[in-house]
Amino acid sequence: MDEKDSTEQEGAPDAGRREALGCLAAWSGAALVWTMAGGVPRAQAAGSIGAGEGGLSFVQISDTHLGFHREANPDVQGSLRRAIADINALQRAPAFAVHTGDVSHLSKPEEFDLGRQMFKEIRVDRVHTIPGEHDALDDGVSGYLKFFDHDGKGKAWYSFDQGGVHFVALNNVLNFSTSRLAALGDEQLAWLKRDLAGLSRSTPIIVLAHIPLWTVYEPWGWGTADADRVMALLRPFGSVTVLNGHIHQVMQKVEGHVAFHTARSLAYPLPTPGQAGFGEPAPVKVPAGELGKLLGTRQLTIVPGTGQLAMVDTPLDH
Repeated sequence: MDEKDSTEQEGAPDAGRREALGCLAAWSGAALVWTMAGGVPRAQAAGSIGAGEGGLSFVQISDTHLGFHREANPDVQGSLRRAIADINALQRAPAFAVHTGDVSHLSKPEEFDLGRQMFKEIRVDRVHTIPGEHDALDDGVSGYLKFFDHDGKGKAWYSFDQGGVHFVALNNVLNFSTSRLAALGDEQLAWLKRDLAGLSRSTPIIVLAHIPLWTVYEPWGWGTADADRVMALLRPFGSVTVLNGHIHQVMQKVEGHVAFHTARSLAYPLPTPGQAGFGEPAPVKVPAGELGKLLGTRQLTIVPGTGQLAMVDTPLDH
């Protein structure tokens, strides 16, 4: 079977927006802890720095694609339930969870409702979500916001504070396509400037955005057109972490005091940027028994008194 035969392409309308995803740098085959010290990441074996001892702990999930039922993963609900069981079994219960986009696969109300109901099974105080491009297919984010309007203001961007950390949730999926980079836009950037204005430069900032805030691979739309304007607002802060989804695999990048991390999907893997045989990113079918190694969750802990962010990426099969 050649590469093209081992993937799936959806035949739905507006395929460019419905199929884009993908990327790769380094898979974490076992649980590793990434600590950020002075903007430089270093990996240690999970448990070697006491990541669960104090500090604010939360989990990241991404790209659940509820409603997807093709061969690459005919049971995405089952994958999400496995992730929920893993989260609920953590030795230290996280304070909350974040979902970095693509709750749904086709922006259908029943998919959003299923996501909302399943998220209630996670034993955390709250699940903070942002939209992915699959959550904004037909009428922008209006359908998504009927189920996930976190601050009641009718916007898909918001912020909150917890444990001395300022969290910013952004929407960078409107007008997405595989042939151009999506953007946040002037209104959202003006809001972000106001949101950050009153913060001390020593406040740790964690940004949630579905599409990476750096250009991973422009021909597939893997980047954000006005990311430089976002970075100009974030660079004055001493500790900034950006958590993304969208590309269904782990990549890391550091620019000064800003660290970028993409996450695994809970639906299906995607090809590396520009991989031969893929004109556009599409779900990758893998051999039986391999899928659970390529899907997973992430636990993050702000380590008190160290300026470090401990990060453990755990596949469903480990």
